[in-house]
Amino acid sequence: MSLAADTLEHELHALATNGLVVLPGLLDGDELTAIRQALAPYLTGEHMGRNRFEGLRSQRVYALLAKSPVFADLAAHPRILRLLDHLLMPNYLLSAALAIQLEPGEDRQPLHFDDGFYAWIARPRRAVGVSAIWAIDDFTEDNGATEVIRGSHLWADERAADADSRIERIVMPRGSALVFQGTLWHRGGANRSAAPRLAITPQYCQPWARQMENMVLAVPPGVASTYPRRVQELLGYSLHPPFMGHVNGLHPARLIDPAYRERDRVEARRAAEMLERRRSRA
Repeated sequence: MSLAADTLEHELHALATNGLVVLPGLLDGDELTAIRQALAPYLTGEHMGRNRFEGLRSQRVYALLAKSPVFADLAAHPRILRLLDHLLMPNYLLSAALAIQLEPGEDRQPLHFDDGFYAWIARPRRAVGVSAIWAIDDFTEDNGATEVIRGSHLWADERAADADSRIERIVMPRGSALVFQGTLWHRGGANRSAAPRLAITPQYCQPWARQMENMVLAVPPGVASTYPRRVQELLGYSLHPPFMGHVNGLHPARLIDPAYRERDRVEARRAAEMLERRRSRA
């Protein structure tokens, strides 16, 4: 189904002015079930957060694209990519892809902005990254819904107190996605409910920036080779002009894509034949 251009314009306007936009109803029941099934082997209580930022009562599962193609589908969802095409430079990368399940009793996270580790670039500035948070469970007032400060992506050195009156919870139904600028101040909320709250968060960065997760190591080449070309590019099997990301002077996709290797062989054979013809005419 094609989407009206004014919908895209509205979403981009919200991202420019508020720093965020909510995209409701992107995943159906079957898709949510598939995500839960893919995560079930890893949500066993063995991957609890190691500090207050990760959440001492939260389960975190990293390197999701190494675990199931359903997460590659999320990372390359067309409604997300069409926003990124306007917010980031061409050849942007997947910087992180993780699941976060807040268990009952989890405290709120410290306020932060996701691309804060690019600290040498003074604020206010253009975002180096863009984040998405997919609600696999409903995000409610009491189960740890993400909390944000609208417009804070435009701040310079201002910081908010933990009890800042401008903080608001993003309540949204499961299957929705929250997309926000990497400069937006936000945090995971406290889970005061009796049930876990599950989310998936792919994060993206400019093509010249270092990724949070080393995707070409996190996702084995044999797995990456099975993904569509667009997903491979997001992982890092791509070039940013003039030649950032090359391997031995060549496109990195040739390491996982037989078509690239075959093209190299064909071009080498043609070059050799052309040289031989020139020699024969000399």
